[in-house]
Amino acid sequence: MTMCKGLESLPSKCLERAKGMKTCICKFLQMPDWSNPGCLQNIDKKRSSQMESLRSEASFGNLLANKRELSAFRAFLMAEFSEENIAFYLACEEYRRTKSSTKLQAKANSIYKEFIDDDAPKEVNIDHETRGITKSNLEKPTSSCFDLAQHKIYTLMEKDSYPRFLRSAAYLDLLKTRSNRPAKKTCT
Repeated sequence: MTMCKGLESLPSKCLERAKGMKTCICKFLQMPDWSNPGCLQNIDKKRSSQMESLRSEASFGNLLANKRELSAFRAFLMAEFSEENIAFYLACEEYRRTKSSTKLQAKANSIYKEFIDDDAPKEVNIDHETRGITKSNLEKPTSSCFDLAQHKIYTLMEKDSYPRFLRSAAYLDLLKTRSNRPAKKTCT
């Protein structure tokens, strides 16, 4: 270890103690040897490549499949006062898994009243034609009667809300928590 000028005047006991503390802290944090300047550059490169990798893995479909990311996206939409879109999408997913034909009718009516009807408390933004097709699908509901409307909302979120989410502080925080896992390897 190369010592800075002035450190050699310190008692050797202090130097050994400082060196021991440095070793303990590095082990505790599982971080590389900070005295190696090349190592710092490698860490910065690794972190930025991890961030790029996480961003490239990001897709709207992956987000919907990941509970943690979906939760962050929902919170983001709530902050933007547009959570009805994800609520509708998820309600349609739940509806599609319904097996009982008697429950299909009740659930279909409930989803329609909550999200599609003209006076719906959480009305989603779909065009008049899609609204009409969905309403006629309710006459004999099947597990796919909301597919068109759900697809329109999916596309809307993918092209509008999702890109804003990727630029948001909420997403950057999510990336940081994913990439701030302790390093296992140390630089030498």
